[in-house]
Amino acid sequence: MATKIRLRRMGANKVPFYRIVVVDSRCSPKGKFIEKLGWYDPRVKKVEANKEKILSWVSKGAQLTNSVKKLLINFSI
Repeated sequence: MATKIRLRRMGANKVPFYRIVVVDSRCSPKGKFIEKLGWYDPRVKKVEANKEKILSWVSKGAQLTNSVKKLLINFSI
């Protein structure tokens, strides 16, 4: 199974909130996810992520999307 670590939009209209999740790359972004790894709130510019779980999934072969990769680099996670 090909997995990706991507952002999943949550929240209400015009109030974005994102979860960092592991998903099957063939599923839609709004579909089921395998595991929740953290969250990102762009309104207050705050990120919380479980570094150990992210590294564990990357070692298993999960690919980071560009947006998640930039987010983790910018917030030095």
